[in-house]
Amino acid sequence: MQNATRFYINGAWVEPEGTQRLDVINPATEQPIGQIALGTEADVNKAVAAAQAAFPAWEATSREERLALFDRIIEVYKTRLNDIAETICDEMGAPLWLAQRAQAAIGLVHLTTARQTLADFAFEEQLGTTHVFREPIGVVAMITPWNWPINQIAAKVAPALAAGCTMVLKPSEIAPLNAILFAEVLHEAGVPAGVFNLVNGDGPTVGAALSRHPDVAMVSFTGSTRAGIEVAKNAADTVKRVAQELGGKSPNIILDDANLEKAVTAGFRSVCVNAGQSCNAPTRMLLPRARYEEAVAIAKAAAEKVVVGNPREANVTYGPVASEAQWNKIQRLIETALKEGARLVTGGPGKPEGLNVGYYVRPTIFADVTNDMTIAREEVFGPVLVLIPYETEEEAIRIANDTPYGLSAYVTSADLDRARRVAARLRAGNVHLNGAEIDPRAPFGGYKQSGNGREFGVHGLLEFLETKAVLGYAAA
Repeated sequence: MQNATRFYINGAWVEPEGTQRLDVINPATEQPIGQIALGTEADVNKAVAAAQAAFPAWEATSREERLALFDRIIEVYKTRLNDIAETICDEMGAPLWLAQRAQAAIGLVHLTTARQTLADFAFEEQLGTTHVFREPIGVVAMITPWNWPINQIAAKVAPALAAGCTMVLKPSEIAPLNAILFAEVLHEAGVPAGVFNLVNGDGPTVGAALSRHPDVAMVSFTGSTRAGIEVAKNAADTVKRVAQELGGKSPNIILDDANLEKAVTAGFRSVCVNAGQSCNAPTRMLLPRARYEEAVAIAKAAAEKVVVGNPREANVTYGPVASEAQWNKIQRLIETALKEGARLVTGGPGKPEGLNVGYYVRPTIFADVTNDMTIAREEVFGPVLVLIPYETEEEAIRIANDTPYGLSAYVTSADLDRARRVAARLRAGNVHLNGAEIDPRAPFGGYKQSGNGREFGVHGLLEFLETKAVLGYAAA
């Protein structure tokens, strides 16, 4: 059991103000592996005060000073990569190979990308006689999820540091231990006291206190659309900036000229990454009706090759989902799909055979799904794929856009120009053509109820900056 009950405030590990504790559960064993303290409004006030006090000096640092700090952070992070991967594997169930190659590694990618962005970024520009300055917004509250924990922490902390902001992080209470390691990295690298602060806790207490705090200039939130709405409501009275990366129900349009075997197999495998717990997972596969049953058979064959099991075993495709609550939600949605008449191709309710302990979910595919079914409209956040037939390209685009979400979309075609034309009509913040991967320099975020902010690269840095125009700055 790891005792992690202290908070990182003003450059030191301090005791919490409250007495409430929460066990951190390993979803593969259903046993506690650590314990955190649940913060209170008093803890939030201390952390925000530290961040506010540190802001003037950090805002005044030069680009060169920030770049030097990034170099130290990156070097220290490299020494903790394996610790972070092991922790993420244990606290949220990611296979160790995924935790090493992606979950922990992506944090390093965001740090190096933010450093490169900072090195080249123009904080000032001249427009005639007016000079435009881009300045740090101030104290930022960061509320991050459990599914890709270090990814979302680094995607917020790195550009905020580059911008000159100070911050208070509230990581998910379901997977909080990796955030403590991240704080240790920043401390060892010499981040000045008060620039970065960490308070553990739940959303209704710590998250709400941060969101409504009058000295917080911005909230950067990643999580469910439901929780994002609450954050925005709490922030409204103080008219602070709220950047949100929320849920998704991403369409995957496979056009009739695509290599069906390759596209369907890759699409299903993508849904299974991280046990389906990715907001941009391509969970609605849209298929030409003329080849629909062929595609159903291909998807079923792909599912039969999936290995579900102990996340510490090398050959597993995915491990358990992150919590009992998440497992129960997935089961409810699978049962609802059956009641609403979707055809179960493979998988279904319950745990995979032989996995009676742990929050494991069977790889599940539903066919004959219509876009008004619950399983096609609600974010499952599990290894569940729905197959939807379409008659024409026009219908595929209509179905793809018929969703309250708009985070990501996917298009596969043998004709790149055709794929580009379809992409131009999709209402999504990210469109992946022919299996293109995430680009850490490209803006990441969504349309509609998938959010209103952008992360990564230059766009991620801009989120943490205010714009000041000084008119008459230059002689006419």
